[in-house]
Amino acid sequence: MNKKRVGLIAIVVVAIALFYGFDLQQYLSRDFFLQLYQDNPLLTMGIFFLTYVAVTGLSLPGAVLMTLIGGAIFGFWVGLLVISFASTIGATLAFLFSRVLLQESVQKKFGGYLKTVNEGVEKDGAFYLFTLRLIPAIPFFIINLVMGLTPIRAWTFYWVSQVGMLAGTMVYVNAGAQLGQVKELSVSGILTPGLIASFVLLAAFPWVVRKVMARVKERRAHKGGSQTASHE
Repeated sequence: MNKKRVGLIAIVVVAIALFYGFDLQQYLSRDFFLQLYQDNPLLTMGIFFLTYVAVTGLSLPGAVLMTLIGGAIFGFWVGLLVISFASTIGATLAFLFSRVLLQESVQKKFGGYLKTVNEGVEKDGAFYLFTLRLIPAIPFFIINLVMGLTPIRAWTFYWVSQVGMLAGTMVYVNAGAQLGQVKELSVSGILTPGLIASFVLLAAFPWVVRKVMARVKERRAHKGGSQTASHE
C-alpha cells in the first residue's frame, strides 16, 4: 500500500473519529443553522455547503436530515441550488475515496465476479447509474462506494449523479421548505395543503419513478430488439 493511500485512509479515519468523538452531529439541526443564518446568511450557506459535502463524502448519516433542514432555512430555490451541488460533490468524493482505496484490491480478488458488472457499466454505465439515482431503493452512499469499484469515469459519475438526484432532491427540499413555514406544532399548523402535498410527493415519488423507469427499459429493450432484427 503506497503512502498516498495510507494518508488518505488516515484522513478519512480521523475525520470520522472527530465527527463522533466531538458529537458534531448535534450541530446538524435546524435551530443551529437558523440562528447562524439570521446573523450571517452567506456564511451560513458556506458552512452548510461544506458540512453537507463532508457528510456525504465520508458516508456519514444525516444527509436526508440536512436536506430537510436546508429547505426549511433557505427556502426551495436557494436550498435546491446549495444541496444539489453539495450532495453531488460529496457523492463524487465518496466515489473517489472508494476508487483509490478499494478498487485495485477488490478487482484483483473478485475480478471474475465483477466481470459482468464491469462490462455492463462500460456499455451502459450512465443509464444504469441514472436509474439507481432515480430509484432510492439502495442507499445513495452504497451506490457511491460501489460505483467507485467499476470502470465508470469520474466525470460521468458526477454529471449523471447531478441530474439523476435532482428530482429526489427537489421533493425533499420542498418538504423541508414547507416544514420551515410551520409556525406552531399543532394539527392545524402541520396539516397545511402545501405540507400535505409534500408528504404525498415523498410517498409517491419512488413508486412513480419505478413505473416510469420500467416503461423506459421496455422501450429500450424493444428498440434494441428491433435494431438486432434489422441487422439480421
